[in-house]
Amino acid sequence: MAPARTIAEQLAAKQREISVAEFFERNRQILGFDNPQRALLTTVKEAVDNSLDAAEEAGILPEIDVEIAKDADSTDRLRVAVTDNGPGILRREVPNVFARLLYGSRFHSNRQARGQQGIGISAAVLYAALTTARPARITTKVAEEDAAHVLELLIDTQKNAPRVTHEDVRLWDRSHGTRIELVLKAKYIRGRQSPLEYLRGTAIVNPHARIVLVEPDGTRVTFERAANEVPPVPKETLPHPYGLELGELGYFLKISKRSTALDVLTRDFQGVSARAARDVLARAGLSPGAAPESIQGPRQEALLQALHAVPLVAPSSECLSPIGPMLIKRGLRNVLGEVRPEFFAPPVSRAPRVRGGFPFLVEVGLVYGGGLPADQPMQLLRFANRVPLLFQQGACAITTAVSNLDWRRYGLEQKGGSGLPVGPVLVLVHVASTKIPFTSEAKEALAEDPDLDKELTLALQAAARHLKVHISRRSRRAFAQEKFEIIQKILPRLAEKTSHLVDKPVPDLTPVITRIMDVVNFDLQWTSEEGPRCATLEVTNYTSRPRTLEVFLEAPTEVLGAAALEPAAMGTDAGLGRAWWTLPKLGPNERARIVLAFPKGTDVDASDLDWYVAGVDEAHLLGADPLPGDWDVRLPRALIEAAEAAVPAEPDSGDGEVDYDAAESEARIGDDDG
Repeated sequence: MAPARTIAEQLAAKQREISVAEFFERNRQILGFDNPQRALLTTVKEAVDNSLDAAEEAGILPEIDVEIAKDADSTDRLRVAVTDNGPGILRREVPNVFARLLYGSRFHSNRQARGQQGIGISAAVLYAALTTARPARITTKVAEEDAAHVLELLIDTQKNAPRVTHEDVRLWDRSHGTRIELVLKAKYIRGRQSPLEYLRGTAIVNPHARIVLVEPDGTRVTFERAANEVPPVPKETLPHPYGLELGELGYFLKISKRSTALDVLTRDFQGVSARAARDVLARAGLSPGAAPESIQGPRQEALLQALHAVPLVAPSSECLSPIGPMLIKRGLRNVLGEVRPEFFAPPVSRAPRVRGGFPFLVEVGLVYGGGLPADQPMQLLRFANRVPLLFQQGACAITTAVSNLDWRRYGLEQKGGSGLPVGPVLVLVHVASTKIPFTSEAKEALAEDPDLDKELTLALQAAARHLKVHISRRSRRAFAQEKFEIIQKILPRLAEKTSHLVDKPVPDLTPVITRIMDVVNFDLQWTSEEGPRCATLEVTNYTSRPRTLEVFLEAPTEVLGAAALEPAAMGTDAGLGRAWWTLPKLGPNERARIVLAFPKGTDVDASDLDWYVAGVDEAHLLGADPLPGDWDVRLPRALIEAAEAAVPAEPDSGDGEVDYDAAESEARIGDDDG
């Protein structure tokens, strides 16, 4: 008779390896499939992220169609299809890409990418099969082949392996691309955490993509691209020593194929020159020819301390793909067009920094006023590697950094100096990195980190300073406008009564207004008679010296394209909806006019026309805004010389400033000698 097994033996008999697919099947909430609404968003998100990555790596401007429809067989199921114009996928790779978890090409790559773990789209296939027992249908075609491959796939969760249930080859009207179709248990609800809002956010930080959404009720929403350049593909780079932990350094020493410690530092890390490497090794008490595998224990710790102490070259940004200030503003303008904010702060893009040996950078965009609600908390848009983060806002390091900033110093209401401030403000925060510190595999929030928090705070402060300046200028401008309106009402009446009393003609009040106001006034007037509708911009120089002005107009492209301009514009940019004029030099009390005539029936009003001016500083400007520095234009040499010549020679005869806004120095006008 065999002896009875001990408890330890009985427990040991129950032990077995768990497949990663089986684990996530039972813990789907970790991946963002914890309820039908979020499961739908996660599915759309993973498919769209893959489409954007594939198109960009192939140098293709992305065109993505997202279709969500009710399933005919069940009321609680939705059919989701995402189609792109990417390069397509080879037939042999399709099963592993879509039906094997932790399979991908970017996990070991030290460059920025939306997806890195190889979990996302396979998890969506897993969830669809779990809730509906339906296979995923993949259609893909590469340009070199005449037909598309169609595969239906399931995941064998016991083995974490793909299983092809059906396969076919058919003609497709696309020259290349991929389409994935899934039926899953899901719920579509419009709101802040819906596929619509995710795609809206995606369009803001990916202005080069054209995205179309068809909702379950048939509503079609299109986000047209606002840029026609594909972002440069990030290059793979080596890790940087700053931010390395002791275990990470030991791992790099262990896997290195170099023969000496000097070679490891100079060839396996970026930012370490031969001179810096010798300094590091000397501080650590190590020989340049020491074998990497011999550096362990206290010697390894000494090496790490020396790496953190010696000044090294800053990390390269080639492995990152920041949005950039210009495209942040263009993306916000394109998607928030119906809101029409009154102020776009110059976007902030910080220099790369390092955490854990991996570079990262922070970007911030801020808009204020217009149609944004003034009595609600700030709208916060969070992004990581150009992907919107819609869930777990309260647990995110970005939210913490925004809440900890004292926005009262910058003109907003904030109870107690913490929490999201109240006001008509929208803030966009984007973190780009080769290794985003997500709090979970669902990739919905960023973990707290001292280095990240510092960069977030500095970027937010830089954007908030622009907001403070704008609010202050707006208050001064409102006061000047009110003063100007009062003077225009009172002075003519006083002049009429005084002239009547002394029996003399009513004098010209323009010189008097000039001495009182000392501004260049821009007044837009509309005529609404039958026929063409006209907008007349009247520019009056109520200052004591001549002004050479450059006037800029920004309007929707269809509005500007329909207008007849008098005088003709000196230049136009149809793609950006811009036109500009150099006005003849205006002496004190002189006027100039720009007339825009629109065909009858044109849908246009004053809010469609944004006027900017160069040639006068903001303290002497009323009715228009200074030329934004981020327009990146060169002013005519004559305008610069006129502004410089207008500075009084005597030290006590005026304010002594060069009469164009400081923002224009950012447009690189100072070095223009032509």
